[in-house]
Amino acid sequence: MRFGGAQNILRPETARVINENPFAGLNVSAISALNSLEIVSGAIAKFRPDPQLQKPQAMARPSAVLIGLFQSARGVEVILTRRSHQLTNHRGEISFPGGRLDEGETVIAAALRETHEEIGINPSEAKVVAELSAISTVVSNSHIVPIVARFDERPKMQPMNSEVDRVFTVPLNELIRSDTYSQEHWKFPDRELQINFFYLDDETIWGATARMLLQVMKLTLKL
Repeated sequence: MRFGGAQNILRPETARVINENPFAGLNVSAISALNSLEIVSGAIAKFRPDPQLQKPQAMARPSAVLIGLFQSARGVEVILTRRSHQLTNHRGEISFPGGRLDEGETVIAAALRETHEEIGINPSEAKVVAELSAISTVVSNSHIVPIVARFDERPKMQPMNSEVDRVFTVPLNELIRSDTYSQEHWKFPDRELQINFFYLDDETIWGATARMLLQVMKLTLKL
């Protein structure tokens, strides 16, 4: 695996690697799909999540994030942030811009608003493609709905508040490298989890963000 940066991931002692890679053996046409924003956004637009799973449980915190995609010379790139080390939950982790819903706010409005507040992207630039399956987190008790949006060109972006340490982008075709994706099995007294990882040269994408990114990849590659 690539270095993955300096992030400290607190694994349980029972953690073990699962030797399974969904991207192994992809053909040329599948790989080329990751270089076309039209193909990626078109494949994702066909997805319809289960309405029942999109509803948060009674005590969960309704949240939304924006998975922003744009075309570049490197293929289709996705926008990511690194959370500040000063935050209470998920400090220093890689995430999509987003946060909790305000009273009466839709998931799309929340994702666009939070993205503007965190990294300065104007909501009018985003073209919403689809809503993906919601994901629940244990640490922050959040019910997160991912909203996928495309941009006609690379948007101007930079950290706008103390919640964000870094804004960066990654080509989707880089995520299928043999030294990038990994899965681990984590066992706790009350639950067992399959944790996804994308190891980059300078960062590690894991947890809920990796699960959302994996959903994007599987929809595009029809896995």
